Amino acid sequence: MIKSNQSKTLIRFLRYRSSQIGLALVLIYIVVALFAGVIAPYSPIEQHPKDRLQEPNANYWLGTDEFGRDILSRLMHGATNSLRIALISVTLACLLGSTLGMTAGYIGGVFDNATMRVMDLFFAFPAILLALTIVAALGPGAINTILAISVVYTPIFARVARGPVLSLKNMEFVQAAQAIGTGHPRILLRHILPNTVAPIIVQITLALSWAMLTEAGLSFLGLGTIPPAPSWGSMLSESRKMMEIAPWMAVFPGLAIMLGVLGFNMLGDGLRDALDPRLKN
Repeated sequence: MIKSNQSKTLIRFLRYRSSQIGLALVLIYIVVALFAGVIAPYSPIEQHPKDRLQEPNANYWLGTDEFGRDILSRLMHGATNSLRIALISVTLACLLGSTLGMTAGYIGGVFDNATMRVMDLFFAFPAILLALTIVAALGPGAINTILAISVVYTPIFARVARGPVLSLKNMEFVQAAQAIGTGHPRILLRHILPNTVAPIIVQITLALSWAMLTEAGLSFLGLGTIPPAPSWGSMLSESRKMMEIAPWMAVFPGLAIMLGVLGFNMLGDGLRDALDPRLKN
């Protein structure tokens, strides 16, 4: 029965063209990020002064920047940095936010109200502005960027995880577990968590796209990945003064950000449509 439901969910997911495109973009992005050190033609920080500001050609497929660094290689290694920061920050936000949301929804009362009011305070600030404030206070760098993004997106996971718990905790199977003396942590992990996984998975894919965009924005402002380590955001920032004479320096990092964010968004939308009970036959 479980395998049958999983097969139906997979079929629904693959039925949508947007899901197929999103999955393809995400897989390409992950492969490039994981194997950048193998498939990149040059070192991302290696300078070739004689080849500075080269247009896309046979030797440099996407051209070079003002220091003669290969843009394709920097984009590939930038994907690695972007994926690493996004994955770690979203994982931390998911673990903390889901734990807080499920616990608050299950316990209820004062603890629930207090927890969600704190989450609402974070929601009052635009995500990029809050992340910018945190990184500006702590200083630039990958670790502080991860911390900032984790803090920003924790409330989203708390709200997503809390919603189903409010109804699940009153269902018969949960009350039966309570009646036989099952501990609250075990009830949350064994009986409630499996029924909240679907919306959390969807939220993870969407949060990955937001995290990528936030990291790029912070790096664009000089508060994310520290140069000379490549980052799509910092590459965009460096291209501003070269827009007229080397537009490819801005076009390709911009396309990379757009396609990466688009891929995770389309994947998340496809998962949401496939997992939404209202769409089941």
